[in-house]
Amino acid sequence: MVAPPDAAAPAVEKTAAREDYYTYVEGVGHIPRDIYKHVKSDPTGDLHRYSPHIVIQHILVSSTFIVLAATGLSLLFADTFWAPYVTKLFGGADLARYVHRVAAAIMIFAAVYHILTIVAGTIQKVLKNEFDYRRTQIPRLKDLYDVIHDIKYFLGLEPFRPKMEKFCYKQKLHYLAIIWGTTVLVTAGLALLYPGAIAKTIPEALFKISPQAATSGAVPSFFQDLARLMHADEAVMALVVIALWHLANVHIVPGRFPFQWTFLTGRITREHQIEEHFLEYIRDLEKIPEEREYMRNLLIEKGYEVSEPMNTTLSRQTPEPASTEESTPVKEEN
Repeated sequence: MVAPPDAAAPAVEKTAAREDYYTYVEGVGHIPRDIYKHVKSDPTGDLHRYSPHIVIQHILVSSTFIVLAATGLSLLFADTFWAPYVTKLFGGADLARYVHRVAAAIMIFAAVYHILTIVAGTIQKVLKNEFDYRRTQIPRLKDLYDVIHDIKYFLGLEPFRPKMEKFCYKQKLHYLAIIWGTTVLVTAGLALLYPGAIAKTIPEALFKISPQAATSGAVPSFFQDLARLMHADEAVMALVVIALWHLANVHIVPGRFPFQWTFLTGRITREHQIEEHFLEYIRDLEKIPEEREYMRNLLIEKGYEVSEPMNTTLSRQTPEPASTEESTPVKEEN
């Protein structure tokens, strides 16, 4: 049994008694779930998280999104008091439309670049027998459990946060939202940019399904109106999500304010990694000897039980069957 600091405190004893509070890592020791409260972190990042490809794609998407929102919404709400000032920054309405289309083309390029990166990276990992779906954006049943656990934690019903993977439930939800939003904006935008192609393509496609429906002249205009509505509404919703959810959750929340550098450096702070991506941090301990040494010294400093240091790379301990949803790379002990 591991004795936590200040073990006389009833609250600490109750937390430490939880079966899942400690995670044992060979060569390091028993790591308490809330050890992130005691670690030192470099604001620009301590541990690798994203490849240069992902960093470049994020820069392209974020910069073009700002331009698209500024040019598109100022044209959409041209009769508002602020719109003429924004449009003027881009040289007037005609030039703003041109800038909007160029930015859209760059965003489409970034989306294709991202798809190719994900596909190529997955194939490479599969060939090397290194692919682990738990480290991807694929939704899992565990994410639902993590949501429930996290809600309980913020309500004071759980003593510590869940042990989450490289991508936690919040990021997976946002990723799915980006896929949906990009698909709607690109599809509707292309329909508005090339109305003639839509007017020809849709009736031809409908004719194969229902010849009577295809002969109606109202079909192309209906889809054009639908595309205009979808493009505008999705743009407004995307702006609200980015401003009120993404920016707040990534840069403004306690522990991240005033800025998180991960999207520029591709690295994550030790504190953030342990708090929201604990299972990924355990994998980092396995791969990085310097990190194992740091954590072992920290455990000694805080009075936790440690194990003898290892001179070789750690091996995963007693992995559960691949079909088990809750499999983890480490062994849990009291």
